[in-house]
Amino acid sequence: MEFIAPIVILVLAVALLTQALKVVRQQQVGIVERLGKFRRTLDPGPHLLVPLIDNVRYTMDMREAVVPFPPQGVITEDNLMVSIDSVIYFQVVDPVRAAYEAQNYIQAIEQLTMTTLRNIIGGLDLEQTLTSREEINAKLRAVLDEATGKWGIKVNRVELRSIEPPATIRDAMEKGARAERDKRAAILLAEGQRQSQILSASGDREASILRAQGERESAVLRAQADRQAQMLRAEGEAQAITTVFGAIHAGKPDQSLLAYQYLQMLPNLAKGDANKVWVVPSELNDALKGLGRAAGNMLSGYGEAEAGEFEAPEKIDVFAEIAQQKVEAEGEAGRAVEQAIAEAQQMENSRAARRASINTPPAELNPGTPDVAASAPQEVPEPQAEPEQ
Repeated sequence: MEFIAPIVILVLAVALLTQALKVVRQQQVGIVERLGKFRRTLDPGPHLLVPLIDNVRYTMDMREAVVPFPPQGVITEDNLMVSIDSVIYFQVVDPVRAAYEAQNYIQAIEQLTMTTLRNIIGGLDLEQTLTSREEINAKLRAVLDEATGKWGIKVNRVELRSIEPPATIRDAMEKGARAERDKRAAILLAEGQRQSQILSASGDREASILRAQGERESAVLRAQADRQAQMLRAEGEAQAITTVFGAIHAGKPDQSLLAYQYLQMLPNLAKGDANKVWVVPSELNDALKGLGRAAGNMLSGYGEAEAGEFEAPEKIDVFAEIAQQKVEAEGEAGRAVEQAIAEAQQMENSRAARRASINTPPAELNPGTPDVAASAPQEVPEPQAEPEQ
């Protein structure tokens, strides 16, 4: 019995000490009441209270809190029901007022958010509601911050997580969006086909021009080749005639030689599929004699009169002319190649500019018609025909 009383006193002392010692955690504030009346606040750390008189009534969390509210049905100005899901970010700045000014400040903020959303959305139609989230957030935050200021709470941010229109409205919006996308796709496809046809027509035109130029140059070259071939043939015939004439003139033929040549030609005259019978008249010998005398007198007189005046015609150097024409043709071909390279470079630059204009997104939905004449390559001037020598 002697040890019971000290033990009881020790237990009571430990219990009173435990009740008197309070530890407040970081970012929390304790609200102390003495006999039911606010006494003071406790900062983070250990504190001693008067046992059985002081009591920590509330412990307020000073960190920023995030409270999501369930979806709320709101009617827009055009009488459509939309479901809005919101989130509130707030922070307790005055723990005493937050503890005593509002019985349940979270529920109060929820009800205030609901009524404010109905007031704001009621003045907007569906299109404005779906596209004006920032404006709605700013108005809602201003109203909530003003109303919760007297509660010792600061609303830092308000966010609308989702705005769900009715199912029928969603279907209509999806059909409208799909129709708009199909319209844009059709416009882009038509524009691509138009550009493709323009480029194809331009390419066909350039190909026709180049083909015509090639045919013209080929015809000119063939005409020059025929001219040179005729000149060579004429030169050969002239030289052959000159050689034969000189040989005959130098040989001074008589009547017997002419008669002998005539007789050698008779078998050749008799040759042929249509010659079945060939009659030699009896007066052939007299005729040959008279023909020989006449030809001998004519040739002898001509030889005596013109023996000293005969001169061979001047020989034309066709190979030199061909070499000169070849040099001129090579120079003309070099100039044509340089001109073709310049035209190809110009056409490539114009195609690159057209491709850049096609890849650039149009400023409007229906772009204006491009200037086709400006993008088409200029016609290549036809070279003048080379005068015949």
